[in-house]
Amino acid sequence: MWTRRERLPAARHSQGTGIVNLSDTEILKRLGRGERIDSICAAADISRTEFDARWNETTAARVPPSEGQSPSGVSADVTIQRDQWGIPHIYADNETDLFHGFGYAMAQDRLFQLDYLRRKGMGRLSEVLGSDGLELDTIARTVGINRIARAEWDRLPAEHRTLVEAFTSGINELINQTGETQPIEFDLLDYRPEPWTPIDCLAIENEFRWYLTGRFPVIVIPELAKRQLGEGPLYQEFLTGEADEVSIVWPGEYATGDGPDLETVGEVVGDPDAGTGSNNWVLSGSRTTTGRPLLGSDPHIAFEAVSCWYEAHLCGGSFNVAGMAYAGIPAIMFGRNERVAWGITNNICSLRDLYQERTDDSHAGCFFYNGAWEPARELTEVIHVRDAEPVTKTIRFSRNGPVVDEILPPPANETGPVTLNWLGAHHGGWLSAMLGMDRAGSVDEFREALRPWHVPTFSLVIADAQGRIGFQTAGRIPARLKPERGYRPGWEPEHQWQGLIPFEGMPSVVEPERGWIASANNRLAPNDYPYPLSGTWNNGWRAQRIQQMIEGRDKLSYDDLRDMHQDSVSLRAKEYVPPLVALLKTSDDSLIQQAARYLERWEFRTEPGSVATTLFNVFFTRWCRVIADERFEPQSAELLAKGCEGFAGRLLGSDVANWFERGDREAKILAAFAESLRLLADRFGPEMSEWNWGKLHTMPLAHVLSARGDLGELLDHGGSPVHGDMTTVSNTGSGPNWNATTGAGYRMIADLSVSPPKLMAVDAQSQSGHPGSQHYGDQFTDWISGNYHEISLEPSADSSADLTRTLTLVPRR
Repeated sequence: MWTRRERLPAARHSQGTGIVNLSDTEILKRLGRGERIDSICAAADISRTEFDARWNETTAARVPPSEGQSPSGVSADVTIQRDQWGIPHIYADNETDLFHGFGYAMAQDRLFQLDYLRRKGMGRLSEVLGSDGLELDTIARTVGINRIARAEWDRLPAEHRTLVEAFTSGINELINQTGETQPIEFDLLDYRPEPWTPIDCLAIENEFRWYLTGRFPVIVIPELAKRQLGEGPLYQEFLTGEADEVSIVWPGEYATGDGPDLETVGEVVGDPDAGTGSNNWVLSGSRTTTGRPLLGSDPHIAFEAVSCWYEAHLCGGSFNVAGMAYAGIPAIMFGRNERVAWGITNNICSLRDLYQERTDDSHAGCFFYNGAWEPARELTEVIHVRDAEPVTKTIRFSRNGPVVDEILPPPANETGPVTLNWLGAHHGGWLSAMLGMDRAGSVDEFREALRPWHVPTFSLVIADAQGRIGFQTAGRIPARLKPERGYRPGWEPEHQWQGLIPFEGMPSVVEPERGWIASANNRLAPNDYPYPLSGTWNNGWRAQRIQQMIEGRDKLSYDDLRDMHQDSVSLRAKEYVPPLVALLKTSDDSLIQQAARYLERWEFRTEPGSVATTLFNVFFTRWCRVIADERFEPQSAELLAKGCEGFAGRLLGSDVANWFERGDREAKILAAFAESLRLLADRFGPEMSEWNWGKLHTMPLAHVLSARGDLGELLDHGGSPVHGDMTTVSNTGSGPNWNATTGAGYRMIADLSVSPPKLMAVDAQSQSGHPGSQHYGDQFTDWISGNYHEISLEPSADSSADLTRTLTLVPRR
């Protein structure tokens, strides 16, 4: 077994063979440095079979015990009971002990992930990854996630600080107990985790909200398009999305006209002088078979070997709540307590602006604003890089925020200087809101708990035990005088933020007459909403399909909601395939005619066995690139092709804006389709019947160290064909080569008719971060087949026979 205690002396030559026997520790280090397994086996004089056996033995030994007793820094016993999926139910007499146990249990399962995420937030990955971490560290230091986290700790209410400190103490206790048998990744990278601090939790929270809201391409793509198209009909066509008719809040569910006064934005924490798709729906009892509310939610995020979500049940003090936390953040983000259930989606309203700044050589070190030159401000960030010299970054600031040229996607990084104003640098409040949500007793209490939350803007559907349902937009949106999808001129005062839409002005509805509410990253409200919502939301295909499924039945059951999560119908394809087929039938090419027959017979379900799904999605990707090549420069066409998706389908039927000025649109459609067929034939052979979606659309669950040598072979899992695509309710995205890289890895359903209360859920990536654990991927099969596990909110550790393993943290004597 490979442990830190070396059983063999390092780098010893076998007598007369020339073979170098390696210690267990050295083998792990070499793996972490990227050396291939075959090379290591040769150097260690072991077979691959022996290597695999020793790898499995040592990874299994790193899984912390989940039974017995452990002396701990708690005031009374804390019970951590785990079910057959490894999900912890944590019981304590008071909240401080409860959160100590929460941190301890999370560290048992995810210690390396916790360390990776805090380093990502603090901009310190390069210290352990070398130059591989520089790109992410540069983003974190430039945006100022490390600086924002430190400032936010000072604003956190005292009660919430106490809970974060207790969570921190639990993590540190686990770190101290594991000693030299910590997760295998620490030996692979040859380092040990530092003690945890409360600010580490806030750094993780801030990095996650940057991930959710930063999204430079949403601004960069329109800006680059405008520079090449001008601001006329072509640019307007480029900006017009698809399926944008369905909004979350409907006409008549809000008051039109002027709203209350704006809130102030606040001071920019990132200033050196001052110190980052989903579905949900809820049905009222009038629309369910039980007469009580039903709620479903499935957040979409990147798939990885280790889930970013952490499932838990917390019971102690004023908490009895179950659901998903984000790893490293001490609160349940979505789930249910005994009285309220909720689901979350990102509504993608714009919480940041990019500003093109004006400079002049005669005013070096200054930015122009409102007729005057203002001195730039600077701070220095030093990034320590493993096995290399430190990298020093000078971050420059205008009044709008830090200069971000270096972290913009190319070729947008050549237009600088461009600065960033991000609401996350001014306000937080997410953790405080979540802790209030976890304890809310009704829809109204839950909505009020959201008041401190400023970033990100989320769409929350809510149901309570009294039978009421509601919707609330969490967060705040900056108010702008002028709409702008691209860069704003940094020198013009009228492009500065005027304040924030107040909490009372954010879209919401309680008990709508229709009896249901749903969101799918679609339009938040119609254009007559009294505040400009600055939406950059997705297309509305998923929202339309959810509405179809809800309104297609008089009443829905739990099984119906489960089936909705699995729905693979592509309304995009249903809209665009008919005009495409009509054109394909005009071709004399026999292969195109054969493909047209597949498309014509298609029922628009994106299933693994479907050839038509492959034909449509591969063609649509290629068609977007043809559209981009028609109008954009070669160096920007690849990036801007993604921005062409919104109108690419419309161009299959007509060209009202004259995008193809030579009138050869139909010929280019046929050429793009023929090229797609050649690509598929080269990849899968000439038999079109073999081109099924499951061969392209697999779900690799890759570890963050996957690209280092052969570590992917040891740490990755998944890889099975999955249904759905980027526009279906069962969202599985479309990554490079059309594989499934993002989507609904976690799904949950709350039935408010059930007593005692429980949550039904499944996480494709599973509970444990240890590759040697039985819970490293054990939910994947259930996720594919649409099965869910039960998480009971029984308030007693002795109440459920399903909790089979018990670890008790006992006070030190």
